[in-house]
Amino acid sequence: MRATNMKNATFKTHLFLALMVAVTLLLTPTAYAAVPGVRGTAFNLTAQQAYLNQPDGEAVYSWGYGCLNTTGLTFLPAAIAGASCPTMQVPGPTLIVTEGQSVTVNLINQLPAAAGNTSILFPGFNVTATGGVTGLLTQEAVPGVTTPVAYTFTASAPGTHAYYSGTQGDLQIEMGLYGAIIVLPSSVPANCNSGYHALNVQAQASTSSAHLGVTETDFRLAHAAYDHPGSCYDREYLFQWAEMDTRIHRQAAAQVAALAGCTAGAVGCSLSVQTEPYHPAYFLINGRSMPDLMDPNFAGEYPHQPYNGNPHMHMGELTLVRTIGQGRWQHPFHEHANHVRILARDGNLVLSGSPTSITYTSGLSTDAGVAGRGLAGTLMFNTDTTPGEAFDGIFYFTGRGLNWDPYGHHPGDTADPSASLPCTPDVNGYNSGAPTAINFMEWCQDHNKPVQVNPFGDVAAGGPATLPDPNVFTNGPWYGGTPYFGPDASLRASMPTCVGNPFGTANPANANCTTLNPANLQLNPANERGWAFMWHSHNEREITTNNVFPGGMLMMMLVDSREFVIDESQ
Repeated sequence: MRATNMKNATFKTHLFLALMVAVTLLLTPTAYAAVPGVRGTAFNLTAQQAYLNQPDGEAVYSWGYGCLNTTGLTFLPAAIAGASCPTMQVPGPTLIVTEGQSVTVNLINQLPAAAGNTSILFPGFNVTATGGVTGLLTQEAVPGVTTPVAYTFTASAPGTHAYYSGTQGDLQIEMGLYGAIIVLPSSVPANCNSGYHALNVQAQASTSSAHLGVTETDFRLAHAAYDHPGSCYDREYLFQWAEMDTRIHRQAAAQVAALAGCTAGAVGCSLSVQTEPYHPAYFLINGRSMPDLMDPNFAGEYPHQPYNGNPHMHMGELTLVRTIGQGRWQHPFHEHANHVRILARDGNLVLSGSPTSITYTSGLSTDAGVAGRGLAGTLMFNTDTTPGEAFDGIFYFTGRGLNWDPYGHHPGDTADPSASLPCTPDVNGYNSGAPTAINFMEWCQDHNKPVQVNPFGDVAAGGPATLPDPNVFTNGPWYGGTPYFGPDASLRASMPTCVGNPFGTANPANANCTTLNPANLQLNPANERGWAFMWHSHNEREITTNNVFPGGMLMMMLVDSREFVIDESQ
């Protein structure tokens, strides 16, 4: 097989048990996501053919944009190791520019002659195109011609934008000719660099000597998504959604092979691929399917799929979710743990009211006296990834409302200082005045609440929560034996194990005990015991690969306690 991904076709079936629960403790991942791309004002791209590796071992013939060279470009974020821009990748290279800059994208067509002309559209920008030949929508590049077509525009609108082929889109976009442009705001509102946001970009000091004083690298492309004080964020990820009908790709491959050596534009030197009816078998995020998308960025086993999809955050951080629908279908994507507040669509902020002095609440913090218009984007249970449309949204998770203390605080524990940390609520109810504490931004209303008061009892009588035996709830290394958050809370197991008959309440030794005893189960690695929330398409077929579950458009949002340093350099 051609550079085929040789992962077992069972898709790491031990994941199956983990995916059956909405919240599970996780194994240490190997990589994270961030938003890797190339920054500059002049980009030299090429369109070429290659094969994309899939989790079932298939290598799918495809087309994609890539870098003809990287002269004058820098790779961002700078801390990501092993960054590259191959001559063909899917999605195409993420182009990072700044608002107000003049941008030029030069395109050379190195597709097979039979594939015909190709081009790039930049929706939302006023583009001047020169060179090549005139096409239906824009200037097109002819196969084998070394003089590029130049597309020039001003990056007038901050935010996340798509680019894709403007030639025979039903075939060329399906084959992989699409990518993203991120326009950074020319100025960042002052509130995005102070207070709550400044605290969120560093790992907090911990009682664990292994992490004490460690500073976390800032992987953001900017400190705000737009020139608006409500668009501050602390972490960011880009997800591009697409699907593939392998029948179309096989037809294209067969016809290209049959017409090898023909002259571009000559009679008979063209493809006649049927793009309908449409029956996709692969569902992709950033060119990969689950579980491949959780492998590192720029991993060698995916030479033409450099970008992964493995979001990661600390409790309380504002996470910017950049999303583009690059395929034909709309995908109802559900982010477990919280809704997503939509900031903008196609670079257009969703605003309300008239320009005035307002008090703006950004997720968890309040910025008073800001002049401007408030944000009015909807809070979405499912984010709609509409074909051809991009949106920016904010996601956060704090553990608010769980009705137990996820940090496992226990006021009677004098041996472990972190077990008796205080929680002082701010005006919003969070522990925001403790930037060096591992429970920074804890929801104080649940502070010191045990997860089980009377195990297996009625919630109303013994609440706030009762959980089944861990061997029923799940099994094996996917559950750490405790519902508490972070390695310190998990390891201290501050609640005594229930003795005798756990179903009874007469035994006084069972007061505030737990049946969730870490000593009885295989524990996850001590350096990371966060929570994993499924992020996935709500179309059940789309979380399969060739109808095998799990696969497709499925990933995990990994939420970590602050004593764990998130390193997105891979």
